[in-house]
Amino acid sequence: MTTIFNPSRRKLLKLTGAASLAAVLPNIPASALAAGVAGAGPRHGLSVFGELKYGPDFTHFDYVNPEAPKGGRFVFTAPSWAYNQNPQTFNSFNSFILKGDAPPRMELCFDTLMVRALDEPDAMYGLLAESVEISEDGNVYTFNLRPEARFHDGSKLTAEDVAFSLMLLKADGHPQISQNIQELKDTEVLDEYRVAVHFTGKQSRQLPLLVAGLPIFSKRYYTAYDFKQSTLTAPLSSGAYKVGKHAVGRYVEYQRFQEYWGKDLPVLVGQNNFQIIRVDFYRDRQVSFEAFKKGEMTFREEFYSKIWATEYTFPAVEDNRVIRKEFPDGRPSGAQGWFINTRREKFKDPRLRRALSYAFDFEWSNKNLFYDLYQRTQSFFENSDMKAEGLPSAEELAILEPYRDQLPESVFETAYIQPVSDGSGFDRKLLREASKLLKEAGYERKGAELVGPDGAPLTIEFLNNSPAFERIINPYIKNLGRLGIQATFRLVDPAQYQSRLNDYDFDICSRRYSLTATLSEAIRTFWGSEAAKTPGTYNIAGISDPVIDDLMDKALEAETREEMNIVARALDRVIRSGHYWVPQWNKPIHTVALWDMFGYPKEPPRYDFPVESTWWVDTEKAKKIGKAG
Repeated sequence: MTTIFNPSRRKLLKLTGAASLAAVLPNIPASALAAGVAGAGPRHGLSVFGELKYGPDFTHFDYVNPEAPKGGRFVFTAPSWAYNQNPQTFNSFNSFILKGDAPPRMELCFDTLMVRALDEPDAMYGLLAESVEISEDGNVYTFNLRPEARFHDGSKLTAEDVAFSLMLLKADGHPQISQNIQELKDTEVLDEYRVAVHFTGKQSRQLPLLVAGLPIFSKRYYTAYDFKQSTLTAPLSSGAYKVGKHAVGRYVEYQRFQEYWGKDLPVLVGQNNFQIIRVDFYRDRQVSFEAFKKGEMTFREEFYSKIWATEYTFPAVEDNRVIRKEFPDGRPSGAQGWFINTRREKFKDPRLRRALSYAFDFEWSNKNLFYDLYQRTQSFFENSDMKAEGLPSAEELAILEPYRDQLPESVFETAYIQPVSDGSGFDRKLLREASKLLKEAGYERKGAELVGPDGAPLTIEFLNNSPAFERIINPYIKNLGRLGIQATFRLVDPAQYQSRLNDYDFDICSRRYSLTATLSEAIRTFWGSEAAKTPGTYNIAGISDPVIDDLMDKALEAETREEMNIVARALDRVIRSGHYWVPQWNKPIHTVALWDMFGYPKEPPRYDFPVESTWWVDTEKAKKIGKAG
């Protein structure tokens, strides 16, 4: 999904419209009216369901240290599941198109109309936009821009740039952006600092917020340069950072822009503290870890359980120069798993797909490979109120009943749970169940091979770009072999991996995706029929089901959070019944190792872990461990 980041306001308009409505509707808080009622006058923030934590006079977000010092360096490597980006190399600085591999964190360089408050599920407050007005019919959002906004070359950022950028992203942006904003109808420049964004009337409640979080480009710059081309020329931007030193395939530095126009805005107070944010690239996780041990990197979120459990024994740990910490993660935990490409004929039958789950022994893997650090993922909505559990509620049944003749009966029963093994690594009972499903799907065992209805042996290739996954996949492949399935592990270079995923040229691949606490148009790129046939979307499993399409529409049309959660649980039941993936694992914490030179707020926000934007270098700590300067 698109990243929304770093912004705020200078002077926020009085909510006169909301105040007058509050007099008529005294039981509704003025803040809710200001955020969620069309025609309520200029407002300083937006929320899908109307609730805003911060009033128009707020001075900073609660999860930042407003006295945080500026300066120093933050050096890390991006996680292997970084969205839309190749975490092992880069060959372009245009991260908003499908072509090329851009480095993670390019979003640091671009301002947006509004920015999320990370301690609220979906609330946004103005950055480029000082305020926003909504038409009576809810189809036109007029953004009032801050006249002080500037690009890094000193040129003004105006309504022309906003109107141009939004339509450019709709026409030529990455599919994961363009597919989500199709109900953006047009933009209209009202004057130099006022722009109206017109929607079709079919948009969800979330779409205006999604649009408010899109990057704004320089119209003048992209009139001279072709937006549709990948390039290693750093683009003109307006954000808190700009591209600094870089070496293709090795590192990129983002340098804090000293003359940044928005640095004193309240939602930027206590943020953007590092002078340099550097992303290092490594093709091998062990090499990356060795670099951290030497202090070449100063922060590492550990995603490898074996390393976390057994390898933090080096001298810098023993003398407390490197410390390990766990931070809570209150977000939906994300969907990590082996995604099955249902575009391929051999994977069309859900009984075959379900059988593949029986061959993965999570219990053995968790004990022997993961040191019991994980729990099993069951749902795309794990760690949230949107996850379906047990039997459907009366409300869920009311949503599902009109589709009964299009759905398997299992949808109306207990929500599907992945099989639990005896932990032996070779659970004969589960493998017998898998064999039974395969037989029902028309497969027969002929010697060592499992032959399908077409007379061809069933073969499966697991595609990956990390050798670290081989130790995890090999026991799974071994169990598949016991079923007669000829499975192999294919390791490819990062560029080829991304290209094959964009073109859906694989049997099964391992990926991790996360959802936000409030569903947005982005879910259509996960499970939508249109996304299934559009290159480069999140729908790598190729899910195409009119019932799922309808339920996504209902979830996005929900008028309350509880209604959204109910529809999401119904949707979860349908997706899980399709067996489009073999879910892997999750943990509701961030496991972090760091050189003890940083300061950070006492409590991270619930809905994100914004280390780069809210942490800072503690000079005294840095001196103590020899990291000053």
